[in-house]
Amino acid sequence: MEDCTLVLGAVAYAPKVVTIWEGFKAFFVQHGLPFDYVLYSNYERQVEAQFAGNVAVAWNSPLAWVRARRIGAARGLEVQAVAMRDSDRDLRSVLAVRSGAGVATLDDLHGRRIGFGAVDSPQATLLPLDHLRRAGLVAGRDYAPRLFDVLGGKHGDHVGGERDAAQALVDGAVDAAWMIDGNYLAFSADGTLPAGATTILDRTAPFDHCNFTVSPGAPEAQVRSFTALLMEMRWDDPAVRPLLELEGLKQWLPGRTSGYTALERAATDEGFYDAAGRITARDYRY
Repeated sequence: MEDCTLVLGAVAYAPKVVTIWEGFKAFFVQHGLPFDYVLYSNYERQVEAQFAGNVAVAWNSPLAWVRARRIGAARGLEVQAVAMRDSDRDLRSVLAVRSGAGVATLDDLHGRRIGFGAVDSPQATLLPLDHLRRAGLVAGRDYAPRLFDVLGGKHGDHVGGERDAAQALVDGAVDAAWMIDGNYLAFSADGTLPAGATTILDRTAPFDHCNFTVSPGAPEAQVRSFTALLMEMRWDDPAVRPLLELEGLKQWLPGRTSGYTALERAATDEGFYDAAGRITARDYRY
């Protein structure tokens, strides 16, 4: 008998991931879609599993999307971004500096120390490096970069590296630090960044975050059902709202890929992936 279960891949970046996908599994099964999930310790394995036929859909980071798209293009295969959260669109990363430290413009960063997140973090490393490069500031030439590289392979989904960079800024170990705007607000609220101690010097252009990426050869009817059920989830449904809260959204939206342009450029310019999706980053451990 043919197994009609739709299998999804997700990365276990925090313990809550199990709770999230157990809840989604129950929702999909209750609505007539046989569903299961597989957890990976890192996005690199997950993307490779998509091309090995092990998962039909993957909940991918933006960097995982870039790799999946490149591998697919190199093999003449297509991957699709079918859905994303409302909270995945039009995000920005911010460059924080200490208030009154004499850093008022990007030019003031020449010769300074700048903190970044994990080496594979789109929002706290790759996009900020690209942003500074396009402003004429090159790491190692114009400023001293310091990576707070924790939990490799999880593409910065955790807040560890960004929190470490923020703390280093407060402690004076770096002169500026990058983090996604939501984490800047969170760190300001929880006291990691004391009130009035920092200010935002600059921001990246808007970018998009995660999406559900459909693997090549995935069963089309099951993927349509999966996507339709996502779009039917409503914030005001008491059975659904806890799942949406855990995953950090109020509404699922159709997937789009226009928000990954800067990350595609950064992945190339920083030597993270080659054009065929092979990992070329040095000292990357996952």
